[in-house]
Amino acid sequence: MDASDIETLCVLGAGSMGHGIAEVAAIAGYTVRLRDINDEMVQNGYEQIEWSVDKLVEGGHLEAETGEKTLERITPVVDIETALEDADLVIEAVPERMDIKRSVYEEVDEYAPEDAILASNTSSLSISELGAVTSRPEQVCGLHFFNPPVRMELVEVVAGDETDEAVLEAARAFVESIDKTPVLVSKDVPGFVVNRILVPLLNEAAWLVATDEATIAEVDASAKFGLGLPMGCFELADQIGVDVILDVVEHLHDTLGDGYEPASTLIEQVETGDYGKKTGAGFYDYENGGVEISPTDSVSAVEDRLLAVMANETAKLIGGGVTDAATVDEAVELGGGFPNGPARMADDRGLEALLETLEDAGEQTGHPRYEVADYLAERATADGFFDTDSSSEQLEFETVTLEWLGSDGETSEEVTDARVAVVTIDRPAKMNTITPTLLEDLDAALDVAVDAGARSLLLTGTGDRAFSAGAEVQTVVGDGDPLAGTALSRRGQAVFGRLETCPMPVVAAIDGYCFGGGMELATCVDLRLATPDSTFGQPEHNLGLLPGWGGTQRLQRLIGASRAKEIIFTAAHFDGETMFEYGFVNELVDGDDLEDRAHELALELAGGPPIAQELTKRAMDVGWDDLDAGLEVEAQAFGHLMNTDDLAEGLAAFSSKREPTFEGK
Repeated sequence: MDASDIETLCVLGAGSMGHGIAEVAAIAGYTVRLRDINDEMVQNGYEQIEWSVDKLVEGGHLEAETGEKTLERITPVVDIETALEDADLVIEAVPERMDIKRSVYEEVDEYAPEDAILASNTSSLSISELGAVTSRPEQVCGLHFFNPPVRMELVEVVAGDETDEAVLEAARAFVESIDKTPVLVSKDVPGFVVNRILVPLLNEAAWLVATDEATIAEVDASAKFGLGLPMGCFELADQIGVDVILDVVEHLHDTLGDGYEPASTLIEQVETGDYGKKTGAGFYDYENGGVEISPTDSVSAVEDRLLAVMANETAKLIGGGVTDAATVDEAVELGGGFPNGPARMADDRGLEALLETLEDAGEQTGHPRYEVADYLAERATADGFFDTDSSSEQLEFETVTLEWLGSDGETSEEVTDARVAVVTIDRPAKMNTITPTLLEDLDAALDVAVDAGARSLLLTGTGDRAFSAGAEVQTVVGDGDPLAGTALSRRGQAVFGRLETCPMPVVAAIDGYCFGGGMELATCVDLRLATPDSTFGQPEHNLGLLPGWGGTQRLQRLIGASRAKEIIFTAAHFDGETMFEYGFVNELVDGDDLEDRAHELALELAGGPPIAQELTKRAMDVGWDDLDAGLEVEAQAFGHLMNTDDLAEGLAAFSSKREPTFEGK
């Protein structure tokens, strides 16, 4: 079956996942039958959809008419034969127990149309085993949505041992048609990608507590403030449900062996009946204060252990042919809310150091969970998960160029000793306006720059008419779909935000118009050079919009709330001198001198101490929202720098009255 043939869905299971999947599909225009085993359960699921759709309409995310049509497209059903009649795609979302799912698939095989695609929303169980229950295993695949489906962007598309390629392609295209991001899991392994990273991470956190190597407070502070994860490990376990986590760990243990033995901390917590937020208490008490995590409790050794375990699982997935490093990162960023994926985080920390962490833990504990994956050992002696010999020749960009600036002041397409990456927005005929394609090109160019070990990054626009005149309005607004608009806003926020979080200093050279999304882009860099007659502004209010790529948040951080509101509410134009007075522009440079000065500054920053630069950016970013957290990151960073070759070089250069040569070691 081709994706274009899918018109009618049957969702089996009206619980939180099932009714969420049904809602998303109906919003996208599909006819949906929502089925459960009795009237009460299926009606409750439908009422949850009604409530959610009403909230989307109230919040302006759906038009009232679209909300009404969404509900009309969904039919609650109890009789399974009726539910499956004429279904083009069946998505099973029943409880995560193989015996229940096998029973359901026996009925599905009996009543579903011959050419229907049969998909399971399982988070970790075997797609191949489910397919074997049917007479058509080639038509069975996994479609693992994340909770809540209405908000979460990721869907893992999982191949069983016998799944037909055409079925996978149709499933992938269906996911895209409902405005979700599909990630292909080409091999049926327990936990797939996201849970294969997250669940061992949470189990390791529990082991650290069980063996008295760390407290819950230390583990969660290390995860949240040390590694920069969105939640502490125990906080996340409570959010998901400790019982659910234990079920998945036990499944991994049963299928993959003793390296996934559940920690006693998880078992004992489940035995109390306090499973987390859904029961009012778990590792934290949600009826009396909830989660409190102090950045001062972070421990660098705990950070290393948690990251090492994630790196090892990442290596097992890549080395086992399940997927590649970029896909692992994309899946975990979307499914787990990580600011950076585990492969990128591991490369930044250094695979050799993480491998040593695993080996030391294995020697101390004798536990097989620290056995180093062959692929991790292989990549530790190479360049990490991502090759670092990248150059602009390895990727073709439609809307940006990537060059390398050498210490001689000349640019080339080859990586040079100075490692200054020059990213240029290259749409001169369109005033360097920003499109979804440009966002993807910029994201990919940043990947190349980081992978190649760039020491600084220079961002500019082609020509002297515009750095960037903002978003290409018609492309960005499209057909006015609120959900698509929200997704595009989040995508732009994420790509632009990488300039804030990337390890090297970033400079913008601004000449000409710097409007709207272009100004939001410039807001994310570390230092801004501009010509006096450059023109700045956030004109979104003139269109009935608002800055949607971080402008409402970041601009006020730079120049204060009052000035930011002036710029946004008036939608006026401001010249370079005014923006220099406001504190947005760091330095004014005559147009004829802008390129030379930008190159000079970028080269100067590239000669700085890379480790100290990265840690400074991290401390300043964390401290903006939480002074105590920022001070703790600063203190830990200060201590970390005591043991670097860069510090020794800096002190030696100071004593010898010469310029230091920092190598980032």
